[in-house]
Amino acid sequence: MNSDYIRNILESVRKGETSIDDAMESLKHLPYSDLGYAKVDHHRQIRRGYPEVIFCAGKTPSQERGIIENMLPHGENILATRASHEVTKEIQAICPTAEYNELGRTITIRQKEITPTSTYIAIVTAGTSDIPIAEEAAVTAEIFGNQIQRVYDVGVAGIHRLYDKLDIFRGARVLVVIAGMEGALPSVLGGLVNKPVIAVPTSIGYGAAFQGIAALLGMLTSCTSGIGAVNIDNEFGAAYLASMINKL
Repeated sequence: MNSDYIRNILESVRKGETSIDDAMESLKHLPYSDLGYAKVDHHRQIRRGYPEVIFCAGKTPSQERGIIENMLPHGENILATRASHEVTKEIQAICPTAEYNELGRTITIRQKEITPTSTYIAIVTAGTSDIPIAEEAAVTAEIFGNQIQRVYDVGVAGIHRLYDKLDIFRGARVLVVIAGMEGALPSVLGGLVNKPVIAVPTSIGYGAAFQGIAALLGMLTSCTSGIGAVNIDNEFGAAYLASMINKL
């Protein structure tokens, strides 16, 4: 972090030489911390409205610990995704308040109060096997300050299960709809609501599902308007986009 640079900008604002808007524009480009194995972007909150999120897959527990140790003093809420039990133990050793969602494989550290939105995001799964994907999406949306409604296991194999929940679907600001196999649920729900539907194909399914490719292609070729699809098992991306829509 270039602290002298930041101090100079703040001093310039104090003297009336720089406007607050110009100062914020300058600060959008700084700072980050170079840890050697990672460059931690502390100003993503200013540029994007959301802090940096840690993707744990492929990182060692000691690397994860180092990143979070670097982020903690900045006071932002922290989210780590695809986290293992081993990583969680490392993090809880330095931050006992870190919470682990075993199904969603997420670690959250809340350092700032979260006031949820008055509108909500509906997180919907076709099957119980899709719940781990849904939980990562739900935790992501919640720590970003959104109210969530979870509706699980309402896929097209028993389509009558949808109708009991129509009020929840129609009351949502945006829906994240998660399905594997042939990926039909977003199309069905898209035809029942007047809200945006973010479709998430999962890698759940038998051989011809091709680890989510069949569901992805089905969602991309949906005949229902108002549906957008993210990549296979990209629940984080879906939740991020849903949060942006919910807060418009």
